[in-house]
Amino acid sequence: MSEHRLEVADVFRTYGDHFLALWERVLSRPQRKAFDDIRDCRTAALGGHVQYYDCGHCAISYNSCRNRSCPKCQGAARVQWLAERDAELLPVEYFHVVFTLPQQIARLALQNARRIYSMLFRAVAETLLTIAADPQHLGAAIGFLAVLHSWGQSLHLNPHS
Repeated sequence: MSEHRLEVADVFRTYGDHFLALWERVLSRPQRKAFDDIRDCRTAALGGHVQYYDCGHCAISYNSCRNRSCPKCQGAARVQWLAERDAELLPVEYFHVVFTLPQQIARLALQNARRIYSMLFRAVAETLLTIAADPQHLGAAIGFLAVLHSWGQSLHLNPHS
């Protein structure tokens, strides 16, 4: 039998009471629901069913939480989604390029979002098209997709494209 790999749910079950004692008052309802769902995923807390086999063996299968934030439940969906996106790609090289606003300008974007982000996208487009067209770099006309991300992973203001 294989060794159990540590999962997010294990951490939630082990340290959840301590975490909630410190932070429960600042969790939103969806955050608390995700916490509870992930902690209880595929445990008796969510119920389950028993599979009986002709040989006399029985196996208990616990229900999954199906929460979109659950890494266990959404793992297969994520793999399938990535495979579907991969099938849509052309057989060419792709590059990920990030343009980040300086912190001083990022703060201005809170009050002038349409103007600041329009300037960001114009600068990004001009830069990519100019550098790609230069024969010393690529010497080609390119296509690209630009997406605005206004917050970083730590939920601090970090506008980047």
